[in-house]
Amino acid sequence: MSSILPFKPVPYSPDVEIIQPDEPATARDLAKTMLSIAEKTYADSGHAIRSVHAKSHGLLQARVDVLEGLPPEFTQGIFAEPRSYDAIIRLSTTPGDLLHDSISTPRGMALKIIDVDGVRLAGSENSASQDFVMVNGKEFNSPSGRAFLKNLKLLAATTDRAEGTKEFVAGIFKKAEAALETVGMESAMLKTLGGNPETHILGDSFFAQLPLRYGNHIAKYAVVPASDNLKALSGTTLDTSDDADVIRHAVQSFFETKTAVWHLQVQLCTDLDAMPVESIDAWDEAKSPFVSVARITAAPQSAWSDLRAETIDDGMHFSPWNGIAAHQPLGSIMRLRKLAYERSAAFRSQRNEIPVTEPMVCPFSHGRGMDARQGLIPNG
Repeated sequence: MSSILPFKPVPYSPDVEIIQPDEPATARDLAKTMLSIAEKTYADSGHAIRSVHAKSHGLLQARVDVLEGLPPEFTQGIFAEPRSYDAIIRLSTTPGDLLHDSISTPRGMALKIIDVDGVRLAGSENSASQDFVMVNGKEFNSPSGRAFLKNLKLLAATTDRAEGTKEFVAGIFKKAEAALETVGMESAMLKTLGGNPETHILGDSFFAQLPLRYGNHIAKYAVVPASDNLKALSGTTLDTSDDADVIRHAVQSFFETKTAVWHLQVQLCTDLDAMPVESIDAWDEAKSPFVSVARITAAPQSAWSDLRAETIDDGMHFSPWNGIAAHQPLGSIMRLRKLAYERSAAFRSQRNEIPVTEPMVCPFSHGRGMDARQGLIPNG
């Protein structure tokens, strides 16, 4: 089948990345800052949680079906041929402490595709899964590694501060962000600090934001609503004033009776000058559109429970560096995240009763329950 792209995709080669000499020191500072968040919340509660995306709103069993008839540019990595995979989806919000949903921050989707084939990325040799970590915005909130570290230190300083103050400040940021959006603009930082619109998480589209390999090519990844019931929720908001866990409750209510379908899409890099790997800017979709390569389906199920939280929130980690070489994360910010993700998972594994593990098979049973220890291998 011939290409549907207006331009040929750029071939991947290691020289598309520009490694800065201060990256190792920045990576260590970043990991230290992330751990400071986890250490603070652990000191308060006696339970270790994630340094970012600590609060989950949906913990789902899903199926990923690679589409048939893809053009050859898109038959890459785990999408090289039509097949079905079991998967786990974790829906979350970004802070490292467990906040009232009225403090409205970006929503996240972490997708773990289980039992994939391929040469593993360094550090994930004991895993058999491929993770994609996404949020509901196309651009990363920091333009460089040093700026990322500076912004993370700002967020770390707010950990465990008075929730009432956070709600007040978040209200100011939401109004400022809404004003920007009325004139076609947005601020990733305002959203990060509590100004994200109070969206229904199941109506959101999610983006990996930063590039990864797509086999022989370079791509950005996205997950977008495909079923009519998800599309109907796009742009809708939730009243977060009274219910501290309204997002979670909305997800649970949906999956009591409904099936959700998303499309997993990729946007291939077709021009390194206009779509640089070391940039956080969204790529021009006129030069290269997002193309669906797989369908993600989540049937009716118990979308969140204490047992699911024990198995997934406590017992699993999601990292763009948990995967195969054909989907290697690219760019300085992706490289800086590797050590931080590893140390965060190790911190939780060492302190909680449930160690962090990697699933060999989906730990769900018929979609509504799970054996918390079956089918799991230690995460090294």
